[in-house]
Amino acid sequence: MPLTKGSALGASRLKAGCSQDWLPHTSVLPYTVGLRIGWLTDLHLNFVPPRKRAAFYSKLRRQRLDAVLLGGDVGEAGSVTQLLAEIENGLKMPIYFVLGNHDFYGGSIAAVRDAVKRQAAASPWLRWLPASGVVPLTATTALVGHDSWADGRLGDFFRSEVLLNDYLLIAELRGRKKKERYAQLNALGDEAAEFLEGRTREALAGWRNILVLTHVPPFRESCWHEGRISDDDYLPHFACRAVGDRLAAIMRDHPDKTMTVLCGHTHSPGSARILDNLTVFTGRAEYGEPELQRVFELE
Repeated sequence: MPLTKGSALGASRLKAGCSQDWLPHTSVLPYTVGLRIGWLTDLHLNFVPPRKRAAFYSKLRRQRLDAVLLGGDVGEAGSVTQLLAEIENGLKMPIYFVLGNHDFYGGSIAAVRDAVKRQAAASPWLRWLPASGVVPLTATTALVGHDSWADGRLGDFFRSEVLLNDYLLIAELRGRKKKERYAQLNALGDEAAEFLEGRTREALAGWRNILVLTHVPPFRESCWHEGRISDDDYLPHFACRAVGDRLAAIMRDHPDKTMTVLCGHTHSPGSARILDNLTVFTGRAEYGEPELQRVFELE
């Protein structure tokens, strides 16, 4: 059954917006969601004092949201499950989420994903999207998602001198030579692309409009940095070409359907219209200052 609120399914389109003090930009998306859904990303709550986190949850509750989309980078390996529990206790509403690269710092991708999967399975509110299947939001709109990973294929990986903490603090990437690291990033990107292709095709069989939640920008055009597209040094580490190629190919084959992608990772906001029926929003972030990106609501 769709996630619904009352009899709100008869509305004609979805509007994205929220209070002026949180988001100066609003937009209208070309499909219906009969709910107030908040989008969060890159909260990095391990950098936020407890009292400030509590105030943030209180502010979210005042938005009268029906559900939350959380786009990863909640904390680090040693804190992510604790922080997810804190969020669900603070909000007590459905929380559909993916993980970000920081969520694995100090641990391994496999171990953190396993712990989060078990936590979400036992929770009344947490829904980790890689383990949740297609999520019906309304009769016409469905949600899918995956953590994803920057796959090294955009920009110039082998000339780039950028060394992310990912390559020092995550078990699967630590201690690898550049060619080995590139192969591992390719594999992580391919995993995300294959998963999202399958989920998206499944969703398109039953719904007209698809909302994709992920952490990593899937296109060069959506990899924003301080108002500009990231350069060839940074693109390999901040975008996933494999996911973008799959999503674009699928939507070219479905011109009568629409897709909106919500991502983060770069900490710089922007939007990109990849195709007439495919738009990407990239969220902004600042350490120590968690914020609500958008509220999707009925117009």
